[in-house]
Amino acid sequence: MDKRYEKLLKCRDYVRTRTDFVPEAALVLGSGLGGFAAELEVVCEIGYAEIPGFPVSTVAGHAGKFIFGRLDGVNVACMQGRVHFYEGYDISDVVLPARLMKLLGANVLFLTNASGGVNREFNAGDLMLITDHIAVFAPNPLIGPNIDELGVRFPDMSHIYDPELCDIIRSVARENGIPLREGVYCQLTGPSYESPAEIRALAALGADAVGMSTAVEAIAANHCGLRVCGVSCVSNKAAGLSPTPLSHKEVQEAADKAAPLFTRLVKESIKKMA
Repeated sequence: MDKRYEKLLKCRDYVRTRTDFVPEAALVLGSGLGGFAAELEVVCEIGYAEIPGFPVSTVAGHAGKFIFGRLDGVNVACMQGRVHFYEGYDISDVVLPARLMKLLGANVLFLTNASGGVNREFNAGDLMLITDHIAVFAPNPLIGPNIDELGVRFPDMSHIYDPELCDIIRSVARENGIPLREGVYCQLTGPSYESPAEIRALAALGADAVGMSTAVEAIAANHCGLRVCGVSCVSNKAAGLSPTPLSHKEVQEAADKAAPLFTRLVKESIKKMA
């Protein structure tokens, strides 16, 4: 058996010793967005560090735990924080949580993150529906022997972000008067922020926002049959577009400001998706 798959099964088996909860949807909460978990009627909480072999978040703003609960009757597995490639983990560990959600029964993976605005029209605090991504600068999580138990060797990525789920998010935004940008998200490895020249290059490639997560998770999730959607909180204008030096504190402050609208958008979208 592939060692990555064997590790995944061990993680699943441990979670099953703690709860038999079967999620309909899984939600990954990015930097500064962990407060959404308060919306759940909690059934079980499991810290990442409690799961044998599971990668542990080391970044401020990432609580590092699973919260299994109900959102107005919908079973949701909420990841309060994620792990990143720049933390030193193998890319297979970075996407392990997404794959685990599939094995636990989820059909939908809702990804969120904080990002830098590459599109000059974007401002700090804007919410952006991710319609596509650029992942060529991050290691592909499918490199190596294919894990046949999860998916095919060469998965199609024509519609990484499920069109139907995107339409649901758009409709919720309209119904609730929530301003919603749309665009292409680009993942770089981090942890350093991008240079102004890199931001100009990304803009030329068609990126609207940039960050250090999400795209590799979306690739792995598509590979194993999850339906994927994503919303990015634009936390700042990217390097060269603002005179303010970039900082993680700024990211968290912008996410805190956007949290009420973000919470409403995600909550109502997940209810409709279920």
